[in-house]
Amino acid sequence: MSAMGAETGHVVVIGAGIAGLAAAHRLLQRGARVTVLEAADRVGGKLLPGEIAGVRVDLGAESMLARRPEAVGLAREVGLGDRLRPPATATASIWTRGALRPMPKGHVMGVPGTSAALAGLLSDEGLARIERDADLPRTEIGDDVAVGEYVAARLGREVVDRLVEPLLGGVYAGDAYRISMRSAVPQLFEAARAHASLTEAVREIQAKAAAAGRTGPVFLGIEGGVGRLPLAVAESVRARGGEILTGTPVTELRREGPTAWRVVAGDRALHADAVVVAVPAPVAAGLLAAESPEAAAELRAVEYASMALVTLAYRRGDTALPEGSGFLVPPVDGRTIKASTFASAKWGWIADEDPDTVVLRTSVGRYGETEILGREDADLVEVSRHDLREATGLDATPLETRVTRWDDGLPQYPVGHHARVARIRDHVAKLPGLAVCGAQYDGVGIPACVASAYAAVDQLGGDLSAVQELTAHPVQSLHGGAGE
Repeated sequence: MSAMGAETGHVVVIGAGIAGLAAAHRLLQRGARVTVLEAADRVGGKLLPGEIAGVRVDLGAESMLARRPEAVGLAREVGLGDRLRPPATATASIWTRGALRPMPKGHVMGVPGTSAALAGLLSDEGLARIERDADLPRTEIGDDVAVGEYVAARLGREVVDRLVEPLLGGVYAGDAYRISMRSAVPQLFEAARAHASLTEAVREIQAKAAAAGRTGPVFLGIEGGVGRLPLAVAESVRARGGEILTGTPVTELRREGPTAWRVVAGDRALHADAVVVAVPAPVAAGLLAAESPEAAAELRAVEYASMALVTLAYRRGDTALPEGSGFLVPPVDGRTIKASTFASAKWGWIADEDPDTVVLRTSVGRYGETEILGREDADLVEVSRHDLREATGLDATPLETRVTRWDDGLPQYPVGHHARVARIRDHVAKLPGLAVCGAQYDGVGIPACVASAYAAVDQLGGDLSAVQELTAHPVQSLHGGAGE
């Protein structure tokens, strides 16, 4: 890793989602001068704090994986360490075959180590099919394989349809029969390559986790909402001298000589020694089209899924919900919602803010589902209430509802995704002083996005440390014209 000194130069970060903000924060720690440009009127991207019935809630992602260090570490660096909170309950359910059934333990993203872990969730035939795995010949994986395709071949479709699909869908809003195992569940991919039996591979993963002594919560939230994280990072960026400009879409990105860049936002321009492109794939494709048409073509091929979150608040006296943090819904059951979170039960700080109010969330929309997301907000609320009534018996009228739409919010990771990402990075690496990061590369979760940002900063280290004098590339004010 190349160290950056106090005179490492000016870096423009395009995009103020959590990846862009994390990159800016790390760059400032290493001595760079940083300007962040964001097209929207706020920072945070898919992390969005909000309020319903006077209670603070997340209107986007609500938790982060705690067993990766990047997101938790960043939260602590920006002063949120004492606000990190585990879920108040770790139990959840699957709404399938007409009932809420306990989420089984002892699986890796829905793939079981034994059939016993899925008793009560699958039919007798489905359980018996799992037991055949040990006697089947090896299923070759090759360079990559779809999670659903491989698991169905080893354990039967029922495992995929009733458990793997809703779990993966909760992360990617995608189709398990298209999602890359190498990109989405890499530990399972590597273990499966080493074992003829898939259940044996899962048991090995579990044994290694036990030997490593992993304890503590798998996920963490933040008191007040995970949406506080980008706000705190942005505050830290500004406190360190970084500039963040919202409502400033970048319209052009061009090289200026061998090591410098010109970034145009409308009729305004900046000159930079390096650029981090931290925006979704379609936007990144447009920005890179002039200087790296090959990378742009690969980025244009990245598909996205849209979804909507429906947040509902009820009087506590009107609700009698089942135990646990909520439930997932397999698409095979033909329901509209794909999951529901009992937010007041899951996060103690929500319940503490107003003990008389109960907050729930449902999610609607998967990859390829366009009809449901074309409906009005009131219709999405109504179908959510219908499914909640069917699943839990909740028939009360909510105090307040909110619909938050995430159009093209989740990049899809089909088979071969890792190879596409490698090609993008190979093309970008040919352009000194340019790096990319974000959810479309190495994972859609918050820690993966932060790790992607840090990798981008590491990539730029050598280019930036070579810049000794900023006067060769004076920075033009965004508040002036391009000709200043």
